[in-house]
Amino acid sequence: MLAKAADWTPQILTSVPAPQRLIDEAGQPVFGHFDGPVAELGVEHFNYRNEMDKPASRWAKHFDYKQFQFLSIVTPHYVIGVALADIRYVGSAFCYLYDISSNQLIETSWLKPLGLGYQMSDSPMQGSANIKGTKGSVTFEIEQGLWRLRLNTLGIEADLTLQPDVLSLPMAMCNPTGYSGWTYTQKHNGLALKGSLLVNHEPQPLQRACAGYDFSAGFMRRDTSWRWASINCISEHAVLGLNLAAGVNETGCNENAFWHNGERHLLGPVHFQFTRPTSQSQSAGKWRVFSDNGHVELSFTPKNCRQEKLNLGFLKSNFRQYIGYFDGFIIDNFGNKHQLNQVLGLTEDHFARW
Repeated sequence: MLAKAADWTPQILTSVPAPQRLIDEAGQPVFGHFDGPVAELGVEHFNYRNEMDKPASRWAKHFDYKQFQFLSIVTPHYVIGVALADIRYVGSAFCYLYDISSNQLIETSWLKPLGLGYQMSDSPMQGSANIKGTKGSVTFEIEQGLWRLRLNTLGIEADLTLQPDVLSLPMAMCNPTGYSGWTYTQKHNGLALKGSLLVNHEPQPLQRACAGYDFSAGFMRRDTSWRWASINCISEHAVLGLNLAAGVNETGCNENAFWHNGERHLLGPVHFQFTRPTSQSQSAGKWRVFSDNGHVELSFTPKNCRQEKLNLGFLKSNFRQYIGYFDGFIIDNFGNKHQLNQVLGLTEDHFARW
């Protein structure tokens, strides 16, 4: 439902044309919001310094760089999440299939050591990322900024291309991270799907399916945490996309964005309020996601969860991604109030030592 917010005050956030290369001639990243993907990151040109302002070692420059790609698909019957990450010491991937009507989730994962058996895309504009094994295979292909997913696991056979509206802009930005690092993040939600999707040999109609992606890379903190919320939805009135986060990109600008029929609205910072379960068997309570300026006010009720805990001392991961329903509202950059009622989406609570 769409209405004009009576107490809205203008707060238009703007973006600039994307640089051809993220790392400039001086060896420093270009910071800010961009109108599209950067063509190349140029990581090899980065003048990386340690905490004492000395040139970082070749070892540090290699192992401190992290990258991950994620894709979420929402159909009338299923939610599919698939991710591929490279933290240098190890490459990992996961895929889950959530049956909406039965509230059942199945999943699988891959783990590969030291760059063996997997590949990441060097560019958010052009490249390929993949991992495969006895559990199946995942391939992300990016061509001129358009994403293609090829997936064969968990009874899923997919060859899908994500299609944004002609004038729809992604959220693409780069922020300082830690003392001398940076993080480039690019996300685009509410995208149409073309191609084929079979679940247990049954074709899935794509007319009311949509998707979103995440490409993130950079020199992130050794101990990193984030909270995140995401929506890809085709409602009776519009196609909606939402990305809200706090944790990784909190220095300068943030990555919060809302898409309405492909039109991107950059939002202000948000807060996440929730109680962490103390055990894997404990059910999660409601979340509240809101902004101080009153433009975002959402509640989230979890229905299911994909979770993982890994403690190897020098490497740790405490990951919970919830599937559930959002209620509340979002006010866009033009003062239009978008009411959300039982909209399916995701939240995530994640700590990583990498």
